[in-house]
Amino acid sequence: MSSLPPWLAQLLPILILLGAIALVLARLPKVELGHTDAFRRRRFYNWFPLGMTYAFLYMGRYNVNVATSALGSRTTNADFGTIFFWGTLVYGFAFLLNGPLTDRLGGRKTILMSAAGSAVANVAMGAVVYAVVTQDWQPPGGLVATLSFLYAVNMYFQSFGAVSIVKVNASWFHVRERGQLGGVFGILISLGVYFAYDWSRLVVQAAPVYWVFFVPAAILAAFLVLDFFVIRDTPGQTGHPDFDTADASSGETGPQLGVWPVFKRMMSNRTIIVILCIEFCSGFMRNAIMQWYPKFAKSTGIGEGFVAANWGMLLCVAGITGGMFAGVISDRVFDSRRGPVSAVLYAGMSLGAVATLFLLDSAALGWTVIFMSLCVIGVHGMLSGTASMDFGGKKNAGLAVGIIDGAVYAGTALQSILLGSILPAGDLAKTPGNWGNWPLAMLPLSFLGLVLATRVWNAKPQPKGASLPTAAPVPSPSDAAPASRTGTGG
Repeated sequence: MSSLPPWLAQLLPILILLGAIALVLARLPKVELGHTDAFRRRRFYNWFPLGMTYAFLYMGRYNVNVATSALGSRTTNADFGTIFFWGTLVYGFAFLLNGPLTDRLGGRKTILMSAAGSAVANVAMGAVVYAVVTQDWQPPGGLVATLSFLYAVNMYFQSFGAVSIVKVNASWFHVRERGQLGGVFGILISLGVYFAYDWSRLVVQAAPVYWVFFVPAAILAAFLVLDFFVIRDTPGQTGHPDFDTADASSGETGPQLGVWPVFKRMMSNRTIIVILCIEFCSGFMRNAIMQWYPKFAKSTGIGEGFVAANWGMLLCVAGITGGMFAGVISDRVFDSRRGPVSAVLYAGMSLGAVATLFLLDSAALGWTVIFMSLCVIGVHGMLSGTASMDFGGKKNAGLAVGIIDGAVYAGTALQSILLGSILPAGDLAKTPGNWGNWPLAMLPLSFLGLVLATRVWNAKPQPKGASLPTAAPVPSPSDAAPASRTGTGG
């Protein structure tokens, strides 16, 4: 391993893990829905570039963490908190517009808009940092205000990413296949985090800091071209038959409802309200871990330790493991229910939050927060990546994931501004014991998420009854997603 290039040495464990997961999944009993091999191949060609675009959107999103650290004395932890707060606030509110817009335009068009807009915004941030670093230029209003504005623009276009991937995949995957799809969603998030942290760190080690913005912009531009030619919204657009996905839109043969009627229907649904609250907690927890452990490690002098130095790779491995664990047990153990999986993972997160309080001075802290990341990425894949399809249905998947991911980033915005203001700075940040507010802030959210997850233990989507033309025999009531009082009524 020591003779390998650094990027390959970090990537190799991820590739080995992905290979092992592929082998295990290949040996699991198949969910037989009548899909042909040709359909499965075309579906892979559809979701894989779409998913990799989403992963590299993460690189163009969380690169700001690496950039603000690399800028040294030009930015502080509080400055990062401010920049990230405005970006996540815009990201959350953008879903109110972009979710319905994705339902109207289709996921293919909006993923193209997302890649293009984020690429341009990253180029603009790179240009500003270039001028600051090389010309000692002072932007009007200051560097923090300028980066906050551009990062907010970036995050507006970023908000199309999750909505687009869920919207497209909702037409290609049956409810009984979506647990493993949620695991794949977790893998994509994990790869994106790996690209954002470890690839970005390699970039700033090999080149000036502004390249941390230019590199993801170039990659997104390349995927923009690929996606244009490959991605299609439905199987029917590729010559394969559309089929009944047995989600909350199943049996709806009328015209697309307006945004307000769909919004009112979703917001009157108890299950969706509880999922929103769980995902608010997930947004807080995910970014309280992912964004602040690197800051903790650098401030306390353990930035070259194994966990901190390989943060992106370890997060990726943890996220892949958590995502696939959640997906497989959801479909294979819990009959395609998402609530039990979320409760199991939130229990693990709660234990981790308690342990963190006592491990600030211990080398075990890094491994504890990695375990917590495994849990939170698994939850996020199940609820934002899968339950949004189930309970929104393929017709309204954009609005559903918009609402749910909006809650995620409301939690993210809260943790960003809260932790940015209560965590130590300067010389105080060098002492691990002064970071006690960090686990204390996570404790109530982790336990609240656990309690809420138990409230949707039996929730499944409620199809409307009528059936669309299928590519396979209609599953029996024991196989398909049954009607439930907690499903989206119509």
